[in-house]
Amino acid sequence: MSRNKFLLLALKLLVSAGSLYLVLVETNVSQMVATIRAIGPVAFFSASGLYILSQLGSSFRWKLLLPERFTVRRLFSLYMIGSFFSSFLPGVIGGDAVKAYYLNKDARKLSLTVASIFMDRYLGYVSLILLGMCAFPFAYHYVSGSLYQWVMPGIFILFVVGSLLFFGLQIGRRFRTVSEFYEYFVVLKGRKGVIVKAVLISMVIQVMGFMAVVILSSAMGEHIPLQMMFMFLPIIITLTTIPISISGIGVREGAFVVLFGLIGISREAATSLSLAWFFSSFVGSLPGFAFYIRHSHKPEVKGS
Repeated sequence: MSRNKFLLLALKLLVSAGSLYLVLVETNVSQMVATIRAIGPVAFFSASGLYILSQLGSSFRWKLLLPERFTVRRLFSLYMIGSFFSSFLPGVIGGDAVKAYYLNKDARKLSLTVASIFMDRYLGYVSLILLGMCAFPFAYHYVSGSLYQWVMPGIFILFVVGSLLFFGLQIGRRFRTVSEFYEYFVVLKGRKGVIVKAVLISMVIQVMGFMAVVILSSAMGEHIPLQMMFMFLPIIITLTTIPISISGIGVREGAFVVLFGLIGISREAATSLSLAWFFSSFVGSLPGFAFYIRHSHKPEVKGS
């Protein structure tokens, strides 16, 4: 590991540890542990199952963005491998980097591989932002007057502006690693039906993720209004995808405490819900290890 990567990893560890400490220092840890235990295995593994189903849905979306010769089965295995590495080596090896490595063995064209992964993530985020904005009018009265009432619209505006700069003005062309796959975007732009299907699939995937949180919160005895889930979770996911922490640890818990605290959810309950969601996804990523073992012993082929 290079010195710069080591320093970046150390910084992420510091942010995660510091954020988590700030959350836990004023939290009744014993009550939080009791709340997590109260969830029970049925609700916990149901959330894990929804995580796996969301990875399968993501594989269908990814297939739409790639040549026909890539099967859903193949892409699902790569998704699971990526989620496994993201869970067990957070901050060291990114899940998308692992997916790109294995897919490029078959694609033999790095620009196609990187562009498809980028667009897969981008369209997923489009659906996330759209769901958040759809929920905003119905959830606004819960947060009206607080410092956080315009966070969701602010994220939406920044996302739109960023998209216009990247796709409209193509500012990425000045970077060698990005400029090569703008041709892919030009081709995809003409396939509007594919884009619409991918966004619709993405919405189903996001709703499955939200439902996992609903299941966990209900098992804890916390009945959070659905419109708040749909507005708060896009904000939380956005914050945790900023690469300043290890898998969003600490940042996610802090966001749960602050946002759900606006509607009367206690620190202990909010922190418990955040950690339970994280650990259910962590467990859901475990099958990725079996896929990894299978791929590591599989002869290299040109297609699948």
